[in-house]
Amino acid sequence: MVLDVLASRIVSKFKSHKAGAQVAEGKIAGTKLILAKSNGFMNNSGAPTAALMKFYDLLPEQLIVIHDELDIDFAELKIKFSGGHAGHNGLRSISSAIGTEYIRLRFGIGRPPGSQDAADFVLKNFSATERAELPVLLELAADMVQTIATDGLLSAQSHYHAK
Repeated sequence: MVLDVLASRIVSKFKSHKAGAQVAEGKIAGTKLILAKSNGFMNNSGAPTAALMKFYDLLPEQLIVIHDELDIDFAELKIKFSGGHAGHNGLRSISSAIGTEYIRLRFGIGRPPGSQDAADFVLKNFSATERAELPVLLELAADMVQTIATDGLLSAQSHYHAK
């Protein structure tokens, strides 16, 4: 969803790529962005990510992965460089394909209520209250990615985490 916001900002549409992903390309503030959504399951996103990085000749530290994060409350967004997968199968797949030295934008979804299984929780639709907040959060997440891409990781972290 964040990538859709970014694609509209760079006035680009997603097109099928041989790496097994949908890709949109464009520039924002003079910086080239390559946006990619895997065609397969999130748990198997490492292979398409590695193939795209090879195709575009990118280094892992140039990659920004946007992912849901159980360990952060809904509506919180955090930028992080490197680290473990914390049980996130998509990050596990990417990390095993390219290593752990990439940027992550962690989109908080919070913990499941009661004893609900985490796997079921991450697949459920957002609540009505969450859906009402989502447009603003998606724009903010897109702003954060844009700042990382144009101004760098440290600048983005100090700007968005300076509270």
